[in-house]
Amino acid sequence: MSTTEQVTELIPDTVARRIVLPEGHRDNDALFEAYRWLRENNPLGRAVVEGYDPLWLVSKHADIMEIERQPDIFTSAGGEDKGSVNPILANQAGDEFTKSINNGSLRILETLTYLDPPEHTAIKDIALDWFRPTNLAQWEGIIRDLAKAAVARILKTDGRIDFVKDFALHYPLHVIMSLFGVPESDEPRMMALTQEFFGTADPDAARDDVEPLTPDAAAKQWVATIQDFYAYFEKLLQDRRVNPRDDLATIISLARNESGEYYPNEVAYGYFIAIATAGHDTTSSTLAGGMLELGRNPELLAKAKADPALAPHIVNESLRWASPVKHFMRQATQDYTLRGRDIKKGDRFMLLYQSGNRDAEVIPDPDRFDLTRRPNKHIAFGYGPHMCIGQHLAKLELRIMFEELLPHIESLELVDETKMIQTNFVGGLKNMPVKIAFTG
Repeated sequence: MSTTEQVTELIPDTVARRIVLPEGHRDNDALFEAYRWLRENNPLGRAVVEGYDPLWLVSKHADIMEIERQPDIFTSAGGEDKGSVNPILANQAGDEFTKSINNGSLRILETLTYLDPPEHTAIKDIALDWFRPTNLAQWEGIIRDLAKAAVARILKTDGRIDFVKDFALHYPLHVIMSLFGVPESDEPRMMALTQEFFGTADPDAARDDVEPLTPDAAAKQWVATIQDFYAYFEKLLQDRRVNPRDDLATIISLARNESGEYYPNEVAYGYFIAIATAGHDTTSSTLAGGMLELGRNPELLAKAKADPALAPHIVNESLRWASPVKHFMRQATQDYTLRGRDIKKGDRFMLLYQSGNRDAEVIPDPDRFDLTRRPNKHIAFGYGPHMCIGQHLAKLELRIMFEELLPHIESLELVDETKMIQTNFVGGLKNMPVKIAFTG
């Protein structure tokens, strides 16, 4: 490769740091401006940020889809060398710490994120049928009751609440834990663990037993939180194997491999953790992000209230707008050509879903929150084999909540500044102080 080509590929340091570093995600406006710069000037460029391995930033919708649909070429798990890559971006110190406590492997969890087909397919099939819309329909009544109860609680307030901390965080967690069959009394523990799991780079989420702001602090917190999850879910796993119930936890706990034996306990733990975290944080971030835009645009709120049939479209637009899963990593298993770039075996890619969901080539007028956007080709749930198994549940939860909440909202006014969670992985609004005027 010539020197000229290398310079052309290289992303300016200010843009690369804004996207790669967790602290760059505190300023949402600056972050999305960096995404826009990439799409318009260097849609597939190389980022070189101190403390991180060099990587390609993938900002265009089409390129993300091209990578996602070819897991044999762009691996999540390391291909033949399982555990050699991290599907979640970490700094070099964090990856080294993980390998030091995990026999040289970066595969810290036995969950879908860390797997490639065909292993990925077999594990995904454990709960795939449960997550299909035809099965989820039987749970709609339970979810609606939970939504009604959540709405009833805020109707008892004077309307001055932090929409994230007082409302959006709790409803999705309550739904997930109810479908698991976890006691409501255990939900505060699950809430704390999920916030630690995704907030490892956020100073406000630092654990007391981990030194803050050291290079490997995020990895230490990650591992400590996983161990806490394991300790909790071990009890759940053993209980369901002895006392099976009609719940999701039982399906996962009783799953067996081709030999008729139970999968290793770590597979169940990985499932439980993935559902408890991704099924909670992503939904709450989407709910808050969508309601913030409705509050900022009273005409859209009035339109949404006037037409309940818009609820599914509000859900899709909120998912596109918030895109709470910001990235996953992939690694090339062979040489490849993508958008005219010469990709080499071993090159790593950061798939920028938030950027892809603002790509004007696929999403017309992408910086406008549009309740009637159809089609809405967002990739908030990913694409290809790794497309989120829980997408239909998330959409169901969100649709029901919008249906139950919006009729009671006359107006929603932001009364102070919002903050974003400091993370480059999964997250959204950290707080959302509002004054809600309720109807009648």
